[in-house]
Amino acid sequence: MALEPLTSKIRPRSLDDFVGQKHLTGEGKPIQKAIEEKHLFSMIFWGPPGVGKTTLAKIYANNLDTDFHELSAVSAGKNDIRKLVEIAQNKSKPTVLFLDEIHRFNKAQQDFLLPYVEQGVLTLIGATTENPSFEVISPLLSRCKVFTLNPLDEVSMEKIINSALQHLKLKKLDQDSMIWLGKMSNG
Repeated sequence: MALEPLTSKIRPRSLDDFVGQKHLTGEGKPIQKAIEEKHLFSMIFWGPPGVGKTTLAKIYANNLDTDFHELSAVSAGKNDIRKLVEIAQNKSKPTVLFLDEIHRFNKAQQDFLLPYVEQGVLTLIGATTENPSFEVISPLLSRCKVFTLNPLDEVSMEKIINSALQHLKLKKLDQDSMIWLGKMSNG
């Protein structure tokens, strides 16, 4: 039996609990407004590992009452997209495809995905650590809003560490250890 990773256990379920990225999630900012206005659109989250791309995608899709599907471009292919399209065409809810590491989808795979995004069969949320301007084909990129996520600051890291400690029922760290752990995570 596989154990659930700590990151999954402490993953925020709402925008109120999400830490960092206030330029996207703060009052009146793009993701907060899209959720508030129930505005569903394709997007790409671009930023370093561990800054909240997957979490933000899940919060967004959940708040818009969608049928959320998560694939990794490392292991997924055209057949996975085909199966998802069949599912989407038989659902009354909008279908969101979260495609992690979208930059790993080759040009042919991205071309295959494009018409389903254009037609609204799938709403795409891509996540990448690479500049999407160089890694995502222009037609697909033009149908997505790109949001840049930044490394987390020390205050955000402290909140996340404290949340993990609380979840694990461990005592608080002293300030030096907290600073060290925050720096080791590299934002």
